[in-house]
Amino acid sequence: MRDLGRVFDRVADAYDAGRPSYPDEMYRAVSELTGVDLDGATTVDVGAGTGILTRALRARGSHVIAVDPGAEMLARLMSKSKNGTPAVAAVQGDGNALPLADAVADLVAYGQSWHWLDPVVSIAEARRVLRPRGAIVGCWNLHHAAQADWLAAYEARLAEEVPSYWGPAVEQWSVPPIASAFEVIEERWIPWTRLVGIEDFLLDLRSHSYMAALSEQAADALVERQRVELRKAFPEGLLSVPMRVYLAVGR
Repeated sequence: MRDLGRVFDRVADAYDAGRPSYPDEMYRAVSELTGVDLDGATTVDVGAGTGILTRALRARGSHVIAVDPGAEMLARLMSKSKNGTPAVAAVQGDGNALPLADAVADLVAYGQSWHWLDPVVSIAEARRVLRPRGAIVGCWNLHHAAQADWLAAYEARLAEEVPSYWGPAVEQWSVPPIASAFEVIEERWIPWTRLVGIEDFLLDLRSHSYMAALSEQAADALVERQRVELRKAFPEGLLSVPMRVYLAVGR
């Protein structure tokens, strides 16, 4: 996991500036499916990154423990925390060996992160730190490429040009199999639309691990090619991106 932390530390600025937040409907669904009121709950955000999920949970009243292997990612998370804000703790650590005591949390959440972990060990760790009647939540913000030709073309260019690309343009791609890790599972797809400028959309692109694996020169060249194509399709510079959140909940 330390290696993974270093990978994302290299793109921490892009991650912080470019990654989208989750829609409000996702948080309502989390409370509905888990039976846990986010207001007052203690939530472990595993793979917290720069704090996208952490901040949203905190805004809804949760006491959040953010765990991530990346020092730079956590530094950005803490830099955005308000001075004196209680109940947000950042811990550098591994989701396969959570640096937490037993039975301390009401929720263990993985926002865009569980697929990096051992599918058996990570869930055993989540169960260890959960209180009775606690719940595990996995969520992924995904492009819904089938809903827009321009977005499908964008993903196809990535699949053609980036050796380690993994996404909807790859025939074998599917959502992470977190559902198979639970005895009891509820799954939900939550559609939403992201309105974003081209440059912020390209910052999101730069934040992905398959981009971090490229040389700086190769990444810059790829981003420029995508910029040219996007400007052709959207000369006004604003994108309406069809998105969907895959949400999986286990008791």
